Amino acid sequence: MLLVLALGAGAWYMWQYHWRTLSIEVDGTAYSAKADTTVAAFMRDHRDFERKPGRLLSVEGKVLEPSGGNTVSVKFDGKQIEPADWDHTRFEKNGTLTVTPGTDLTEEHTVEQRKVPFKTDINLNGGPVQIVTQQGEDGLQEFWVGRQSKKTAAKTVIRKQEPLIVKSFAPRPEGKKVIALTFDDGPSIYSDKILDILKQNKVKATFFELGEQSLEFPKVEQRIVREGHQIASHSVSHPYFPNMSAQEQRQEIESSLSDIKKASDVSTRTFRAPYGAFGVDEWKNNATLIDRNVLWDVDTLDWKRPGEKQITKEVVDYVHNGAVVLMHSGGGDRSQTVKALPEIIKQLKKKGYSFVTIDELCKMAGLPEAAEPSR
Repeated sequence: MLLVLALGAGAWYMWQYHWRTLSIEVDGTAYSAKADTTVAAFMRDHRDFERKPGRLLSVEGKVLEPSGGNTVSVKFDGKQIEPADWDHTRFEKNGTLTVTPGTDLTEEHTVEQRKVPFKTDINLNGGPVQIVTQQGEDGLQEFWVGRQSKKTAAKTVIRKQEPLIVKSFAPRPEGKKVIALTFDDGPSIYSDKILDILKQNKVKATFFELGEQSLEFPKVEQRIVREGHQIASHSVSHPYFPNMSAQEQRQEIESSLSDIKKASDVSTRTFRAPYGAFGVDEWKNNATLIDRNVLWDVDTLDWKRPGEKQITKEVVDYVHNGAVVLMHSGGGDRSQTVKALPEIIKQLKKKGYSFVTIDELCKMAGLPEAAEPSR
């Protein structure tokens, strides 16, 4: 009797855990499996139901290993079975097996935050007055460096770069006839004579001064301010900026502004580059130091000393509303400029022109205010 019971129990056990056929549903289709079938064997017998492991990708998204990503995912009746458990997990009942393809995996990598230099949008072809309308600001971006591929890939933008925007303008105040007389390279022994003429004729002008000259003639600088003229920078010593390093350029401008402030007690951010040589690179280097670079559209060529009549003719023949006239109050013998100035003023007044500073001209023409650098 005991033997019969033992045999019966053994048969039941074998039936329950080995011989019994189970129904395992995958993708809506029922598959038969013995009760002792492991998940690994079932998957292998059915070629993983054509599910593939994911790929191992580089940080750039290129395939490093076709099967190097995450493995195929398996759930039985909604319960996840980890790949390491497939070999010893056996089916004990009917149920549903959900088989999901493996997902791609990105290679191990380090994460770095790097500065993204600002770009430039600089148009210097619109006229003699160049203005910073937006300061450039570097961005910040996350980069991944792959340990296997050794490649670097740009990822999340943490802070967008803001481009440096410089626009140039030809000021033409509507309904006006105005002109801006400007004098470079002073102050000098000729400056007081020029100021006397301007005062006698009730004319305002703008003086683009050299820092080293400002320190030599501080009383002249103070007189310029006192009599209502505008003072601006023309550098310290009149170098050619494109031949200078970025650091040298900045030092030149900063020193000139400091010299002018010391001599005249005026803080200015208006500049005229020596020789007018101030391009995209110079703006990129120095936009936080100056608001405007003011060139000219009427050149008297007085530095060549062509004679007072020719100097006068250059202005009178080419003058127009909003003209910026280039003359010199220093840098050499300016006696011809001094002699020509009264006749220039006389003839321009006869034509109906009035005289303004660069600041006044920009305001009258509605030019935009310069963008201040971030602190």
